[in-house]
Amino acid sequence: MGKAVGSVKLGNLYSGGKVRKRREWRGLRDTLYDYWRWLKIMKMLTAFLMHPHNVKGFLRYRWMLNYVAVPAMIDKHTVGLRGNHLRIAHEEYDLVAEDVAKLLDTAFRADRACGNDTELSKKIVVLDENEMFTIMGGFPTLKGISWETAAVYVAVLLHGDAVTHYLDVIQEMGVPGDVCPMPAAEAGVVIDDDIPVFGGCVIQCNTTCDGSLMGNGIMARRYEAEGIPVFQIAAPLRHLEEGVQEYAAQEIRNAIKFIEDSTGAKWDWNNYFECMKRFNEETQHRVSWMEMSKTDYPQVIGANLALYSETTYMAIAGRVQDFVEADRKISKLAEESYARKEMLVPEYRHRAIIWGVQAQYYTDFLPWLQNCWGILPLVDMLSLVYFDKVSEDDPEQAIYDIAKLYQEMIMRNRTHGGYEVLLDDLWRFCKEFDADMVILWEHISCKALDGMHGLFEERARELGIKLVWVNHDLMDPRVIGRQAIRDDVNRYMRSVLQEEPIDPSLENLDDEHAW
Repeated sequence: MGKAVGSVKLGNLYSGGKVRKRREWRGLRDTLYDYWRWLKIMKMLTAFLMHPHNVKGFLRYRWMLNYVAVPAMIDKHTVGLRGNHLRIAHEEYDLVAEDVAKLLDTAFRADRACGNDTELSKKIVVLDENEMFTIMGGFPTLKGISWETAAVYVAVLLHGDAVTHYLDVIQEMGVPGDVCPMPAAEAGVVIDDDIPVFGGCVIQCNTTCDGSLMGNGIMARRYEAEGIPVFQIAAPLRHLEEGVQEYAAQEIRNAIKFIEDSTGAKWDWNNYFECMKRFNEETQHRVSWMEMSKTDYPQVIGANLALYSETTYMAIAGRVQDFVEADRKISKLAEESYARKEMLVPEYRHRAIIWGVQAQYYTDFLPWLQNCWGILPLVDMLSLVYFDKVSEDDPEQAIYDIAKLYQEMIMRNRTHGGYEVLLDDLWRFCKEFDADMVILWEHISCKALDGMHGLFEERARELGIKLVWVNHDLMDPRVIGRQAIRDDVNRYMRSVLQEEPIDPSLENLDDEHAW
């Protein structure tokens, strides 16, 4: 009982209370492995709290309370997995959790309200949460840190209600409620004085929308009030056009000089190229996983691909060897399972491309799709980023490479560049991955995607693609809850396709108060 994939009614794990009613039984071998991994996470969290500056940070910042849900977050993304697939997920999530713990440790050591390590603070470059960290590869003596990642992005992954307080704070200051919750929450953290203060300088970027620019402006005023200089990279929006590349490259040169002038550190080409060798290998691994997903036996898919790719591509960017080692392990496990034609769930009914900006408070929606309805979330929009090899030895070309990566950051590469990157590319990917379905996130505060609603539907009808709209509000579950998200799929599957779920226990879940 429990050893085989699909042998347990997974809905029984979610009923009755704040967290799971019990742990999932996966057979002796996999249950022991999962429990051992759980103990490692608990050990890491305990070690984190052994440092006084981290205890101060935990007590000082409201958003830190969400980090007690780290084990639960990993549990909900490994649900139903067995064998190599369970091991792949733990390689990904456990390493990301460890990396975030290191981020917080550095931030609190440098933070004026906690560790107040002024020498460390001078060596930190503060970057946006939604920004490439590639530029930090050339500064081995400096540390790139994004407090936004810890306070907002990761906090919501851990606990869906994590930033509702900050959304209320920023709306009380007059920001409209239909602004994207991500930049609104980040600005709310600043207004609520819940921002760790540290850094020798700050690099911001015009990321995805006007809301992001609004948030950056509020944060820049706070940084400058604390005596921390700010540089804003204005990456071109029409990133497919060759005519903008020289301007884009000059923005990178200016940013590098700003960091040098602000910190006294000098750009190191040797270290940068070592990072790019790792970055290229990480890209190759990600592409190989996607190539498997074009076959009948995909192995690395859904949230496990999305959340891990966002970390390796954006925040790590080749700077940490541990992630390359993890990639190699994941590829080996995936290749073994592919050779054995192993499946993640007992039945594959539909092959789906996940398009649009996903609900951050419900990232385990993708495992739910495969476990409840047999819909394989093959690949998501945010993982379909820059796949070209970047230079490992040419300084002039490298500047253009960094500029291109900044233009094609996650989210930005699909929301800017013309309708072809958002609309036309979707159907191309459907063909490449042999997908018969598109799960299209409708983020109600994202004007870029909402304005093309009719175009998506028209083209889907022409191509015979099943198009399922799923509504959400990114970081505010009070607007559209998790069950409402599931019901968008439930209604389509039952009323349009006349199908019954693979696991009926998952169709309606008692998880509105879960982490």
